[in-house]
Order: sequence, then structure tokens, then C-alpha cells
Amino acid sequence: MHQCAHHDHSHGNYGRAFALGVTLNVIFVVIEAVYGWWADSLALLADAGHNLSDVLGLLMAWGGYALAKLAPDPHRTYGWRGTTILAALFNALLLLVAVGGIAWEAIGRMRQPEEVAAPVVITVAMIGVVINTGTALLFVRGRHRDLNLRGAYLHMAADALLSLGVVVAGLIIWATGYNWVDPATSLVIAAVILLSTWGLLKESLRLATQAVPSHISPDEVEQFLLGLPGVTGVHDLHIWAMSTTEIALTAHLVRPEVNNDDELLREAATELRDQFDICHSTIQIERSVHDASCGQAAVGTL
Repeated sequence: MHQCAHHDHSHGNYGRAFALGVTLNVIFVVIEAVYGWWADSLALLADAGHNLSDVLGLLMAWGGYALAKLAPDPHRTYGWRGTTILAALFNALLLLVAVGGIAWEAIGRMRQPEEVAAPVVITVAMIGVVINTGTALLFVRGRHRDLNLRGAYLHMAADALLSLGVVVAGLIIWATGYNWVDPATSLVIAAVILLSTWGLLKESLRLATQAVPSHISPDEVEQFLLGLPGVTGVHDLHIWAMSTTEIALTAHLVRPEVNNDDELLREAATELRDQFDICHSTIQIERSVHDASCGQAAVGTL
């Protein structure tokens, strides 16, 4: 039996949110890069580079979001839902590359700090705080149930915090004249990005390799299926993510007694959806593993 609670893949229309977020951040990247070069601020240039990677990240997340809405066809029976997982994974990898570049340049600048136009740095970074906070708020509602949207949200929320850090660095330089604070702030920026990206990388890699999503316990799912009326065995149990919002399951249930299987399957599909957030379930009923000659009931498999 196959059942899915049909709903929007991201629990809301985020097409306009992506468009607005990309537009605002492209404008800010240009402003930040121009003034960072003029003020000779590595912290500002590093933040501009990171914001550029976020624009690319938003575009990838937007592409995954749009492709996931395309209807299935005979060659892609699940449609393009999996592109949201790829977008989240690429976003995480892109951020790691940005971290390496920022850290490398910052270490070089620590050895030879250069004079920074603090007032310019402070003004531009404050604009960044406003733009990044506003963009993060566009995705705040969808971040809990969609890893793809969580990636977009984390990028923007981290950027807002990092832009605030640049403001603080500019104030310190303005008050003390300690220009080494600029590259030191860049290293802090790199560390914060790395920490915020690690969870996104781990979970997107899990989903990309068809591992069980981290919030689902396979043992609990198996025990639930074994507890269904008349079920004496469970094997060939598979749980994987079809996208960043949809989870699928297949399983073979051994049920010796001949009863109303349709009622059992409806109950199983409903409870799997409500208890475990698994909305695509395909369950095969067997009266006996031996009678069915089920080659997928090998020892050591669920």
C-alpha cells in the first residue's frame, strides 16, 4: 500500500522569498565588496565573499525547491524531489570552501596588518545586519521541517551575526587603532561559519546516501510494525528521504491469518505518517516467508 499526505514540499510558498533574498544579497555583496576594497578591510571583503557564496547557495536552494515541485514522469517516478537534498549538500560544501579561503587570507593579514577605514566598515556592516536579518526571517518558519530551507536560513542568520561582528571589530579599531582586529575578526567569522555548517553537512550527507533521517529510530518503526494486529514478523524494512521534506518506507509484514488487510494497511500508513512523519509507505503482506519464497527475508536484515 502506498499513501502520502500531499502538501507543499516546504509547507509554504517560498518562491518569492528566494527571489527577494537573492536580490537583496546581490545588492549588498556589490556594496560590501566596493567599500571593502576602498577601505582595505579584509573583514569586509571576507564577509562579501561569504555573502557571494550565500547568493550561490540561495540560488541552488531555490533551484532545488522549484525542481521538487515538478510532476513525476515515467522516467522519474518520484519527480525531482531529491534535488533539494543535493542543494543542501552543495550548500554545505560551498560554505566549507569559503571558510578555507577566509582563514587562509586572514592568517596572512595577521602577520602584516593593514590600516582600515573603520567608519566605512561599520556603516557597511550595519547595512548587512539589516539585510541578512530580513532575509533570514523569510525562511524562519520553514527551517524546522525542510533541510533545504534550513540551509538558507542558517546562511542568512549566520551572516547577520557575522556582520554584527564586523561592526564590533570596526568600533574596536576606531577606538584603539589596533588594525590586527580586522583579520582576527575574519578568523572568528570562519570559525562561526564552520560550526553552523557542520550539522547541515552531516544531515545532508546522510540523506544523500539514503541513510535513515536522524530524527527517526528504525527500531521504533520496526517495533510499531510488529505490534500491528496479526503481524508476526517484519523484514526488508527500508526508510529513506525522498527529499528534504518527505520520507519513504518499504517493508514486508508476515501475517499468517487471512483477515481484512486493507484495514491493516490503512492503519499502518496513517500511524507511520502521524508518529514518524513517514508519508510514503509501501507495505507487502505475506502469509508466510517460506510460502512466499521471499528472497529478501535474509538473516540479518530487517
